[in-house]
Amino acid sequence: MDSRGVTAGVLFFVCVCAGAQSADSDIGDVDDLPVPQQIRITNITCDSFKISWDMDSRGRDRITHYFIDLNKKENMSSNKFKHKDVPTKLVAKAVPLPMTVRGHWFLSPRTEYTVAVQTAAKQPDGEYAVSRWSEIIEFCTADYSSIHLNQLLQKAEAIAGRMLPFTVFYRNQQGEYFQQDRCSCFLLPTVKDNSGSHGSPISGKLEGIFFSCNTEFNTGKPPQDSPYGPYRFQIRADVLFNKTTNMYFGDFYCMYTSYHYVILVLAPDGSKGDAFCKGRLPALDRSGNRFLTCTEEEDGSLSFRHAQDVNLEVMYTEPVDLRLGAVSQISGHQLMSLSTANAKKDPSCKVCNISVGR
Repeated sequence: MDSRGVTAGVLFFVCVCAGAQSADSDIGDVDDLPVPQQIRITNITCDSFKISWDMDSRGRDRITHYFIDLNKKENMSSNKFKHKDVPTKLVAKAVPLPMTVRGHWFLSPRTEYTVAVQTAAKQPDGEYAVSRWSEIIEFCTADYSSIHLNQLLQKAEAIAGRMLPFTVFYRNQQGEYFQQDRCSCFLLPTVKDNSGSHGSPISGKLEGIFFSCNTEFNTGKPPQDSPYGPYRFQIRADVLFNKTTNMYFGDFYCMYTSYHYVILVLAPDGSKGDAFCKGRLPALDRSGNRFLTCTEEEDGSLSFRHAQDVNLEVMYTEPVDLRLGAVSQISGHQLMSLSTANAKKDPSCKVCNISVGR
């Protein structure tokens, strides 16, 4: 069946969109059909769930359809749409329970929903007799699965471009940031914000420190402009990225511009961050990927390359000793418009979106 439709257990859905009757006014006359009770939501993914319930046996043989009223929790009134293309009422033929509800056009990852159900019997004249609505229950959809992340990874690989050499990772901030951290001599990981894809498993969960490594094509050095502040901490690439470091793909997104961003996670083998990433994020080969490579040369030294056509945001999961690098002031401008702090992904971009909720 078409991936946009409904999977096993559901014969079809009709989406009742804006302008239709609200869930509080019944499609037909209220009947003595059994009212769904003890609603259960299971097998939740980023764009699907299974639903089942209990019913009295009286009148069950008359049921031909189920009406499912689905709303984002932030919108407690049924059928009040943020935009006209998002349905909230689903009509399904009565089939054995549980049944699967799937649809990336009305289900988004990491989103809280409310759901209520009523049973219906289609009449000879085409109208419906319906039961009373069930109780309203709440649930939250899941993060992107490994399948979805691998789809994002493939899209990012397609535009990564050629590889350029680099030698340092760097992090820009205001001067106060480094003065504060110098008291302990360490940069400390913090929880990642909600920038990027809404379904990324690392947002709001994984702790780390973001670094950049992109260089200017004409100089081979880090750019002198930054959206984050005029002070820069630089550290040799091999301190953070070496043969004991594991690398994972975290996200691919843009912010309503032509610039695209790839988030990579660097986690020392066996670290807390490494344990979080295993099984959640696609692992990348250190010396054989399209974004960031670490290669051992004949003399035993390590050489490093980064993708030219995407902006890499490298998240290191462990504390970083400031004494292993240096802080200096850059000469360029602070380009605030390029900051990705809590940036929302453009849901309409065909380059970096996949066929699930954004």
